[in-house]
Amino acid sequence: MRPSISFAKFAVPKKGSVFVFAGDGGGLGEAAKACDPAGALARAFPVADFSGKFASSAEVLAPEGTSVDRLVAIGAGKLSALDDNAWLKLGGAVAASLRKATEVAVILDLPELQADGHQAGSLAAGILLRSYAFDKYKTRKDKDEGQSDAKAAKPAKVTIHCADPAAAKKAFAGEEAVVDGVLLARDLVNEPANALGPVDFAERVKALEALGVDVEILTEKEMKKLGMGSLLGVAQGSPRGARLVVMRWSGGKAKDAPLAFIGKGVTFDTGGNSMKPASGMEDMKGDMGGAAAVTGLIHALAARKAKTNVVGVIGLVENAVDGHAQRPGDIVTSMSGQTIEVLNTDAEGRLVLADALWYTNDRFKPKFMINLATLTGAIMVALGQHYAGLFSNNDELAG
Repeated sequence: MRPSISFAKFAVPKKGSVFVFAGDGGGLGEAAKACDPAGALARAFPVADFSGKFASSAEVLAPEGTSVDRLVAIGAGKLSALDDNAWLKLGGAVAASLRKATEVAVILDLPELQADGHQAGSLAAGILLRSYAFDKYKTRKDKDEGQSDAKAAKPAKVTIHCADPAAAKKAFAGEEAVVDGVLLARDLVNEPANALGPVDFAERVKALEALGVDVEILTEKEMKKLGMGSLLGVAQGSPRGARLVVMRWSGGKAKDAPLAFIGKGVTFDTGGNSMKPASGMEDMKGDMGGAAAVTGLIHALAARKAKTNVVGVIGLVENAVDGHAQRPGDIVTSMSGQTIEVLNTDAEGRLVLADALWYTNDRFKPKFMINLATLTGAIMVALGQHYAGLFSNNDELAG
């Protein structure tokens, strides 16, 4: 459940769970020390082998000398290493330790460091990102999440105590717009394929119009007229149709060429007649991750009122198998006029992107194009699960 976030000046909390930060070596700032008048944390640190290592934690329940329920110390590590990404991770560490707390105070105070508004905003963004859960289809609660527990049903109310609450609130407004875009992309990827086909995805994108985004949806008839045989060939084995969705955010000067982002949106990928193994095929509901990322990006830009012109184009299809499905050896004609022999129907992503990229470049004449796609599992064999592959014909843009 998404917590609410607010900011306040330093004060000693009287109830709930209190989080403080400890630097490398376990040192606490003065505001943090004020929350622990009996020195419970200082006694707990050696017992818990806590030394302030980055993202580590130590906690004391019902600490002596105060009326709060829990006192939790989060390690900040070396202060010189606290960049934007580190603050996000520290927020994630806080969220991971929230448990069922409904009243939470976070004391953003470290020895020899006064966190600014931007850092406070990043910390708050990390709390929201780590608190994400996709459980809309759950019909049973875990045993420790019984519905009889009234507290478990309430979202946490998180107050971040910092030096400049006004600056933190302003910085967080921009961060929250990005967070909302990320969470939208996560929701789209997590939806089961029976609930999110190409037409369903396109309808979800129309919600961006409330933020000022111009959304245009092309049907099969319109794509056929444009000559998108490459994209439509992938879709012909599914009764769920295909869609090309164009999202335009016009926040820059009218004469400025837009930046373009193109996403692969295969809402489920069986591999077609070149069928994938059954093991792990359930994960192919996420083969529209590129389209989800582009949709989330446009949401974030619009919510932040970005002063630039951006176009997002996503090709939405389902790569399924029936008597009409594309076969190995078929030859299709793309929008560019080039013919393509399909040797493997599980290489469908490049067929979808071929028409989407050509359409985008031909219609919008963008400054540059970036396409995002879950194109091949082989990239994980090459790079592992923590890095994405990047291929570019422009070293400056890639850098």
